[in-house]
Amino acid sequence: MEDTSRETQFSNLDDIIQSCPKNTVIVNNIIKAYHKINSDIYKKIACAISGGADSDIMLDICHKCDDNNKINYVWCDTGLEYQATKDHLKYLEKKYDIEIKVNKAPKPIPIICHKYGQPFLSKAVSEYILRLQKHNFDFKDGTFDELITKYPNCKIALQWWCNEAGESSRFNIRQNKWLKEFMIANPPAFKISNKCCTYAKKDIMKKYLEENNIDLNITGIRKAEGGARAVAYKSCFDDNVDKYDNYRPLFWYKDSDKSEYEEKHGIIHSKCYSEYGLKRTGCAGCPFGRDFEQELEAIKKFEPKLFKAVNNIFGDSYEYTREYKKFCKEMDKKYGSYTAYLGGMTKINKEEDE
Repeated sequence: MEDTSRETQFSNLDDIIQSCPKNTVIVNNIIKAYHKINSDIYKKIACAISGGADSDIMLDICHKCDDNNKINYVWCDTGLEYQATKDHLKYLEKKYDIEIKVNKAPKPIPIICHKYGQPFLSKAVSEYILRLQKHNFDFKDGTFDELITKYPNCKIALQWWCNEAGESSRFNIRQNKWLKEFMIANPPAFKISNKCCTYAKKDIMKKYLEENNIDLNITGIRKAEGGARAVAYKSCFDDNVDKYDNYRPLFWYKDSDKSEYEEKHGIIHSKCYSEYGLKRTGCAGCPFGRDFEQELEAIKKFEPKLFKAVNNIFGDSYEYTREYKKFCKEMDKKYGSYTAYLGGMTKINKEEDE
């Protein structure tokens, strides 16, 4: 059962530090957050709330440090959200005595996926496949020189398909084992795209920041979380001359720091974590999630209406991902490993060249 007590508003930085765990990462983070949020440079601050675990800690930090109530809390409703997340946001509003503005996507995820395609495997993979599909690519093998002649306006995606970005580059299709071999044998019969992330989240938050003249944007990205978002940044702060600055209070937090903060301050997360058993939240049933099968089981059990919705929206991608994983197991069994297969192919190509 969720705690319904209200969070204490501290009067100064010393009191906040005294209330924190004696953890260097957390204490340094609190000091920096306090000075950033209360700086005279920033008149209007926005904090993007997701209802997830990292977001809960970020909100607690921001609320403790915001002496002058400058922060505007914003939640982007993608049109495909857990009821547990919506309930948790109401709990947070009551606990901190704040308003979390609901920023609805003009194009919700179901409409975006129907128009542009379904997400598959990762944002990067979906982007390259989207580009290939736009040019009616036939998903057959060939050298880059051969394929660029046939698809002259598709250079970047063809470089990915042909592994032209360097031996160890993550911008090669070989970074996803057996994917090229799978797609040659099983060309996708449905549209693939990463546009749901762009149109239902990124663009609407950007619009909010610009329309409301926000000068500091606070987000809950952590370096230890990994992924494209975390890799894109080298520090917790970006100083932009012409636009809003970006601040990531949790950037240096490791999982152990999170746990220590949560225990000390009694942070309560949504039922997605405490009852559903999920390790992450976001767009419900997103095919980008590594553990989407487990997530689907939880959705089926706890939010059956949502289960029906996500299968209607992402069903093709779910099935294609299952086929791909099955293909990987079969190929691993046949060749021993993907590395051994690539080594054999390199040897054959060299012999042919000679």
